[in-house]
Amino acid sequence: MDADKTQGSEAPENPEPRRPSRRLLAVALGSVAAGIVIGGAGMHLKMHRHDAGATNAPAGAAARKPLYQCPMHPAITSDHPGDCPICGMKLVLVSSASTNDSAAAKPGARKIARYRSPMDAKQTSPVPRKDEMGMDYVPVYQDELAASAPVQGLATVNIDPARQQLIGLRLAAVTKGSIGATWRTPARIQIDPTQVRKTNVKVEGFVEKIYVDFVGQSVRKGQPLFSVYSPSLLAAQNEYLLALQTSEVLAKSAALSEDGQNLMASARRRLELWDVPAAEIDRLARTRQPTKTLTLVSPISGVVTAKNVVQGARVSPGEAPYEITDLHEIWGMADAYETDLSRIHVGMKASLTLPAYPDRTFSGRVAFIDPLLDPKTRTTKVHLHFMNPKGELKPEMYGEVVLEGAAKEGLRIPADAVIRSGTQNVVFLARGQGRFEPRVVQIGSKSGDQVEVTGGLEEGQQVVTRANFLVDSESALRASLSAIGGK
Repeated sequence: MDADKTQGSEAPENPEPRRPSRRLLAVALGSVAAGIVIGGAGMHLKMHRHDAGATNAPAGAAARKPLYQCPMHPAITSDHPGDCPICGMKLVLVSSASTNDSAAAKPGARKIARYRSPMDAKQTSPVPRKDEMGMDYVPVYQDELAASAPVQGLATVNIDPARQQLIGLRLAAVTKGSIGATWRTPARIQIDPTQVRKTNVKVEGFVEKIYVDFVGQSVRKGQPLFSVYSPSLLAAQNEYLLALQTSEVLAKSAALSEDGQNLMASARRRLELWDVPAAEIDRLARTRQPTKTLTLVSPISGVVTAKNVVQGARVSPGEAPYEITDLHEIWGMADAYETDLSRIHVGMKASLTLPAYPDRTFSGRVAFIDPLLDPKTRTTKVHLHFMNPKGELKPEMYGEVVLEGAAKEGLRIPADAVIRSGTQNVVFLARGQGRFEPRVVQIGSKSGDQVEVTGGLEEGQQVVTRANFLVDSESALRASLSAIGGK
């Protein structure tokens, strides 16, 4: 009992708890509030950064995403290297998809209307996407939808600068200048048939001596060719001498003097018809001595182009022992097709160049146009006359003739820029920003490597002169895709 009391006195049954001070309580509450605020702010900042990272991460990935394109078929694109399924060429890295989209969003840039599948133009989408093969859809711009193809079967194409350099595309401006109606054709040198002479023998005889021995020898007019002995010719000389004597006797009688003159003239005329030179007849009248042989001379100056006689040979009337050709003027024979006849006329200037004289040009004129057309070659012969004082132009030479018409002012472009498509002449007009539009043009005269444009273009415009056939192929492909329901 005493022990219990002693214990109870040491530990009271209901002790009163100590109350914390007000200052300590305020500090504790402030710490808790600060921790809540800091923790909430940190959570908010972390969530904001996570959302921003989630939003920007795809854009950054898209910006780094490459875009590969076929150099021959720009509609074929891919996000990884590979080969074109159409032509098999390696795909070329051109740009990234997001870069194109951002560029399109810039003020003044081309606006994208929709996207289409590179393999099936009928499959379109209002937003970028991939097809079943994993290939990116190709953007279709508003200006492409609004532009209508000015040429049947062709469409406007877009070629980026990198691809233009790859295919070697070149442009040339439409300029205004002098245009000559020139026409170029091969020609063959021939002998002028009007400058050919043959020496005929009108009496029978025998060749006594040859003065010109071979073909090609040059002769001058009046130069001896050969001498011939003819009994008939010797008799004719004696008759002439007898007529001279008779004329002198009859001249003493006034009534018969005229008859004597007629007799002498008749005998002289007979010798002249047998081609006895006038100088030989005068010698006979002066010396009164007939010669055994008659010497025949060249009728013109030129070269011997034929020789059919040798010394001691017998010649008969009608034979032509020699042929002499004057080569101081020759002909150039050119073939003109039906389409060229309207540009050629008599008197037209012509320039001749030959492989034998590459640094020389011979001037001439059109002398004659054959009125008949060759039914096999559908060409007409054009006769060109060229002077040949030094004999440099040889018969049977081949050369090139340029016929020069009257020059005129007009628009002109390089002839390589024109693509002849059926019944139309087409060029590709540069519209800027890599756009090339097919355009039908009207062609006029051709002058060298330039061709006249009579319609379809204006001065200062740019047309494709190199790689235009590649552009034409791409344009035809685009037009085909458009015809089946897509752009």
